[in-house]
Amino acid sequence: MNIEDQVALLMQGTEYGDVELTAFMEGELRQRLKQAEKEDRPLRVYCGYDPTSTDLHLGHTITMRKLRQFQDLGHDVTFLIGSYTALVGDPSDKNKARPVLTQEQVANNAKTYADQAFRVLDKNKTSVRYNGEWLSELSLVDLIKLGQNFTVQQFLTRENFSKRMAANEPIYLHETFYALMQGYDAVAMQTDVQVGGTDQLFNIIVAGRKLQEALGQKPLVGIICGILPGTDGFQRMSKSTGNVIPINTTADDMYGKIMSIPDDAMIKYFRLATRLLPGDIDLIEKDLESGQLHPRDAKMKLALEIVSIFYGSSEALKGESAFIRLFQKGSLPNDMPEFELQSGDTVLDIMDKAGLIASKNEGRRLIQQNGVRLDGEVLTDSQFEVTQTGILQVGKRKFIRLVK
Repeated sequence: MNIEDQVALLMQGTEYGDVELTAFMEGELRQRLKQAEKEDRPLRVYCGYDPTSTDLHLGHTITMRKLRQFQDLGHDVTFLIGSYTALVGDPSDKNKARPVLTQEQVANNAKTYADQAFRVLDKNKTSVRYNGEWLSELSLVDLIKLGQNFTVQQFLTRENFSKRMAANEPIYLHETFYALMQGYDAVAMQTDVQVGGTDQLFNIIVAGRKLQEALGQKPLVGIICGILPGTDGFQRMSKSTGNVIPINTTADDMYGKIMSIPDDAMIKYFRLATRLLPGDIDLIEKDLESGQLHPRDAKMKLALEIVSIFYGSSEALKGESAFIRLFQKGSLPNDMPEFELQSGDTVLDIMDKAGLIASKNEGRRLIQQNGVRLDGEVLTDSQFEVTQTGILQVGKRKFIRLVK
């Protein structure tokens, strides 16, 4: 690719919330790519992941997809596990302080992170590091010196902190350490480019660049990726809202969940979660708007592409076939009643409340006979607590759409 094509690819799906900042970062990226080409050296690129849970979902992989684009263009990529930043907890997208994890919890969660990441990244071209390497070496004096580069006002004007201030919610002092720690990650690795989501804008563009400049380094280029909405199409993908597409699942399950997203979320998924080039996605968007491409066909193309990334083309095609058998050949009614999920509802509770069974004994019997499915996946435990939206099928002819 020439430089302009590289810039277009790497800026695809980015969101900075400001036209001038977008243009500035695009210009910085262009110059950095030209410089790397002139010096015949790869750029040093990284993204950090705090192991606050054990499993990753599709939303987590958006920045990994961007890292893979840098890899494919020949640059050095580091998958940074936030073994120390996870101890503090990132307050960027939270309306209250995160619970402080123990080192044992962080270490346990981190065990599976890299392996899951290699379903997107090239294992042979990826450096895996832990930020405890350098953050554990910082003294109190070092932390004071880092803190001298920022004002309290800079932190308090951040949206999440200002909202908590207005609501009289506490802001703990340790939460302000997070941006300093993440900024120091960039310094320690002499980073050229840092990738992150829109919730990381302050940590990357302000903290990372400022600390690098203060410590004599050239400030990094921030590639700020948009946040992938969940299966509901508008809330960010999160386990707490149950709208996730897990990557440790099956091809059939992933395909079905992608097909359940609203039509108006498709293009965002194409731009953030696929390997397609910007021009190809522009054409899909144009054909959708003109009516030349049916939304169902576009979504099937999307599902096949994303599932292929994680499970390969063969398994993705099997997932597509399973979906067609269940959802397109008369198995699903066009209209079905909705059921609003409540916290603590088991599948047996839902079937009973929705009037899909005459008694709970009948429900248990149906489950034992593999007659109950959620988004095509057989449920075998009557006490399974349902937290995700989707389509619940009871027997051959009864369906309800689970919503929140």
